[in-house]
Amino acid sequence: MMIDVLPPGVVLILGALLVPITSGVARTIIIMGLPLFVLVLIWQVPDGAAITAPFLDYQLTIVRGEAVGRVFATVFAIMSLAGGIFALRQARVLEIAAAFLYAGSAIGVAMAGDLITVFVFWETMAIGSTLIIWAAGTEAAYKASMRYAIMHLFGGVVLMIGVIGYVMTTGSVDFVHMAPNGFATWMILIGFLINAGAPPFSAWLPDAYPEASPSGAVFLSAFTTKTAVYVLIQGFAGTEFLIYVGLYMACYGIIYALLENDMRRILAYSIINQVGFMVTGIGIGTEMALNGAVAHAFTHIIYKALLLMSAGSVLYMTGKRKCTDLGGLYQSMPLTCITGIIGALAISSFPLTSGFISKSMVSQAAADENLMFAWFMLMAASAGVFLHAGIKFPWFVFFQKDSGLRPADPPANMRFSLILFAFLCIALGVYPAPLYAILPFEVDYVPYTVEHVVKTLQLLLFSGLAFFVMLPAMKRTLTITLDVDWFYRKLGTKLAIRLVNNCSQARNVVENIARQRLDVLLMKVSRNYGPGGFMARSPTASGMMVWVLVLLAVYLVVYFL
Repeated sequence: MMIDVLPPGVVLILGALLVPITSGVARTIIIMGLPLFVLVLIWQVPDGAAITAPFLDYQLTIVRGEAVGRVFATVFAIMSLAGGIFALRQARVLEIAAAFLYAGSAIGVAMAGDLITVFVFWETMAIGSTLIIWAAGTEAAYKASMRYAIMHLFGGVVLMIGVIGYVMTTGSVDFVHMAPNGFATWMILIGFLINAGAPPFSAWLPDAYPEASPSGAVFLSAFTTKTAVYVLIQGFAGTEFLIYVGLYMACYGIIYALLENDMRRILAYSIINQVGFMVTGIGIGTEMALNGAVAHAFTHIIYKALLLMSAGSVLYMTGKRKCTDLGGLYQSMPLTCITGIIGALAISSFPLTSGFISKSMVSQAAADENLMFAWFMLMAASAGVFLHAGIKFPWFVFFQKDSGLRPADPPANMRFSLILFAFLCIALGVYPAPLYAILPFEVDYVPYTVEHVVKTLQLLLFSGLAFFVMLPAMKRTLTITLDVDWFYRKLGTKLAIRLVNNCSQARNVVENIARQRLDVLLMKVSRNYGPGGFMARSPTASGMMVWVLVLLAVYLVVYFL
């Protein structure tokens, strides 16, 4: 066994165990200090295998240093810090401990060098995220957490089947690039895509995330789908199939977000939409596209968390989450409104925000490879993002009608997190060099050209015009949207109940037939062997039959024991 550094993910997981047994200042120090310590550890990991250990006939690489994993681990640590501060005074102890378990496992995946270690941390993530949903303490959250756990356990089983098949086929557990050219690699790819929220397994995300607490949804937005993006980059970059999966996700997320009335479900569908951009970049597979996917994952975690912090602050202060119940909050929640608008501009790739310097790299990669259909769909999806997240979310939550609600801005710790991530959204947009410097490939891309800025502004302005022209159609009502989860939540449940009832009826029929046959058999035995029966017409014959049965029973007991 070789250990050169402390494993960053394991350190954060162990820190999660300290949260429930501390309180007051000590717990605050752990929540704020531990992610910073882990961030330092991440950048202490040298390139190559840093921690290895034998397992059966294989050598596991538990911690490996390389460019892509280091970027993801860095933003995961930053997210655990800001999310911990946001949840500091409001969340249950269980939620914060589960969040650190969740974040530490995500860092573990990002720095793992073999498939076994990836799988262990992968399943630990599922446990942590399920507990976060559960910690909300409502019946809806409990049911959603169970559905979430079932889906991710299913994904884990699929992934394990693929890992076992891959190891048996290749004789190696190393996590390297692989092509989906056999049953095992297809199972691994499907297992990864389930966590990414790819079709037809997309609905688990908007089903579960909005049921978490205001702070829980912030944590959930960052890790599961982005670790899926990371493993897809490492294992399946350049797989053309992923281009079409990503384009579908980008469009699917927009359509359902436009239909939604629940502000957090809007943002949950938006996660699927944004991950679609990343998956498309992974499918293109060029250096520009992969740089774009990594950079966009980094910026997405920050601006999506900012949007969910803004929505969570509204929910925390008003207790309401439906757009039809909100409006006019800019009057009493100015900081929440401003930071929410910054997040909305960033997700829309507005110039001088973080989304502008990352998302466009994927579109540029599609243009460079003459993938015109992909380029056109990405541009259309960019316009759709501005419609549902860039305008719809802030308009219906903070403006539109006056709901009469006058809540104040949230407590100080929540305000600090809002300001921190709003600052990062602007800082990365104005000065992207530090992010570009840590990307896996040399960046040969200049985002601020006249052509790019003008084209983006034209796209956004016309999207904004379309929104206000179609505003009467955009207004939501007290309706719900049916997604593919209806098939296993409603239809599947009814079919299962019908199957159980049919099985119960079949069992009753079988039991009745068996009981009738047994009654007939007993009557025959009684007639033949009972008093006056054919085999027991004399006391001597009857006694002999009893002793034969007793001896046979004793022999069978002795023989089998």
